[in-house]
Amino acid sequence: MLTTGFTIFLAGALLLAKLPRRVMLRALKHDLLLDLAVTLLVLLIHWGTFSGVMAATVAGLLTSLATSGLKRLIGYADGRNYYPGRIRLDV
Repeated sequence: MLTTGFTIFLAGALLLAKLPRRVMLRALKHDLLLDLAVTLLVLLIHWGTFSGVMAATVAGLLTSLATSGLKRLIGYADGRNYYPGRIRLDV
């Protein structure tokens, strides 16, 4: 379950990393909404078995940790304004 949950999380993280920087920073502004959407989506996809639901829960928790950490680390964007985190990106 943990391995499957980590694999699901890794797939979502790679998709977030492939987004253009501005889109990724705008998505990080709404980190709670992003967490809820990803968690609900993976729960709907893996619904039906206990191991599937637990893997989706692990993926949702890891996504929540990652988006909160990324928002503090690299910041977020609100429209044309960039609010940097600890590491400043060239946007």
